[in-house]
Amino acid sequence: MEQKIYLNGEFVSRKDAKVSVYDHGLLYGDGVFEGLRTYNGRIFKLQEHMDRLYKSAKYICLDIPLTKEKLTVAIIKTARINGQKDCYIRVVVTRGEGDLGLAPEKCKNATVFIIIDKIKLYPEKLCKEGIEIITVPTQRNSSQNLEPQVKSLNYLNNILANIEAKNAGFKEAIMLNREGFVTECTADNIFIIEDDILKTPSTHMGLLGGITRGVVMEIAKKMSIEAKEETISRYNLFGAQECFLTGTAAEIIPIVKIDGRTIGNGKVGSITNKIRKAFKKFVDADGTPYL
Repeated sequence: MEQKIYLNGEFVSRKDAKVSVYDHGLLYGDGVFEGLRTYNGRIFKLQEHMDRLYKSAKYICLDIPLTKEKLTVAIIKTARINGQKDCYIRVVVTRGEGDLGLAPEKCKNATVFIIIDKIKLYPEKLCKEGIEIITVPTQRNSSQNLEPQVKSLNYLNNILANIEAKNAGFKEAIMLNREGFVTECTADNIFIIEDDILKTPSTHMGLLGGITRGVVMEIAKKMSIEAKEETISRYNLFGAQECFLTGTAAEIIPIVKIDGRTIGNGKVGSITNKIRKAFKKFVDADGTPYL
């Protein structure tokens, strides 16, 4: 089946899915987006992603030309037309076409597109055995400069940290804030288990409060595992019993070594495994159907 992309109200082929070189999303990273995934023909946490998209747009004073309900319908239709049971969905809203100046009022119409593509996962071997990651010099943007809670098209901060990880031979990196505390990874949120308590950095430390992150907190509480947001340092990371990452595409990825320090006994922890299994059951029972 030929891939179809939603672009400003129409479904077009990939080769015909084009935006202007004067679009401010391209020129300045002026726009917002969401990444969703589907499980067996159902879109996971669609409403939560829509809520975050519109909050991000409101923060940067970007008017999305569709109501939340109409954009939701467009996402469902795009997923249905492409016919994949398990896939990744990227929803993007840019400021639209303008001129070479920064002024957003020069952009009269926002650009909206929706892409359905194959989901790219970590290999199952890494999910079972865990991965090794590092902290990197590039700091997470301060909320005083560019609010990390806004899922904007400007991802250069994360990209630079990702480059540092790849140059050092690692798949992912932990980003610290300017005070030296843990925020998140370049594409994932981070959790540790310390004293049998599940802990994750507070959003006020400068990070995006991920959808999967919230689901894991919910699952933990249902399993009577104490879970809380807390200030986390590298000291806490190195001394943790267990550690794992969460993200829409990554789901839950165990971490067994950070900056050369073995986490726990160097194997995927029992609490991490329990949460991973519960998460699988959760996604199997949740979602907005489109097929």
